[in-house]
Amino acid sequence: MRIGIVVDSTCDLPESYFEKNNIQILPISIRLGDELLVDKRDAQATRRFYQEQLDSEGIHAESIPYSVDQIQAVFLEQLVIDYDLVFCITVSGKRSLIFDNATKASFSILKQYQKVRADAGVPGPFSMRVIDSKTLFSGTAVLVCEVAKMIEQGANRNAIRLRIDEMLPHICGYMVPEKLAYVRDRGFKKGERKSFSDSMRGVALTVGSALSMHPVIRIHGGEENPATVNRSYEKSVRRMLEHVAKQIRAGKLMSGHVCLSYAGDAARVPTMPGYAELEAAAREHDVQLLVSTMSPTGAINVGAGCLFVAFASQDDEFE
Repeated sequence: MRIGIVVDSTCDLPESYFEKNNIQILPISIRLGDELLVDKRDAQATRRFYQEQLDSEGIHAESIPYSVDQIQAVFLEQLVIDYDLVFCITVSGKRSLIFDNATKASFSILKQYQKVRADAGVPGPFSMRVIDSKTLFSGTAVLVCEVAKMIEQGANRNAIRLRIDEMLPHICGYMVPEKLAYVRDRGFKKGERKSFSDSMRGVALTVGSALSMHPVIRIHGGEENPATVNRSYEKSVRRMLEHVAKQIRAGKLMSGHVCLSYAGDAARVPTMPGYAELEAAAREHDVQLLVSTMSPTGAINVGAGCLFVAFASQDDEFE
């Protein structure tokens, strides 16, 4: 059986990883003033966004997910021919309409695929499963990595489905925004589903007016809450990465991947405080670290300089 993976562009993984594993990306459009950026993990467009657009327009930007019709077209034009089963893994349904739109699109896709496959001379049925990752950014990436690994190993559809269901409640994300004032000022979007920026603004307000403070924010089960607060960005980053290293060394990880994304040049991440210890722990326990640039869609919510790390653990408690 030919099994494929589709994600939305908020899934933070290196470009080479998407290419190696033939992962299809559902783009998200971002309205930046008079410009419309199509976020599809294009390296050149992402560099321009960070260099020229985030600081000037990001705080007022509006993200526009693929519609039901657009998702349907992506599948019927090629995916129903290339694959027999597709896992469509989306950012948390609490924070975006992508999961809802993909679910609605799946009904039409499953009604129309027969003719497309017949015209292309492809026998047999097609099926798809739309999965709400219940997490964000690098958190979604952790789940995607596990599915990609199982596909490469030749696992069957039921084994993959059961593994996804097992991991979903245990994906933990942590992030440190560099500029809490950006998160506070991003503001609420009236008339829209509560977005991640709304939730993050609430976290910023709970930290208080002392915006020189730098919280480590825990993302788990669709909720975001401060895990700890420090007086410097560097100290919060160190504590966050050291926590992940401890999780690895304690044998608490459920999968062999830890994913990190940075809202800026990802080459900065290995130089950050605490990364060397995390890298050593990963090497000792055969855990793969995947570092990428955060998607523009993610960055407009958390601001430049934000570091996000995610993993799956059955027993995670920040110390």
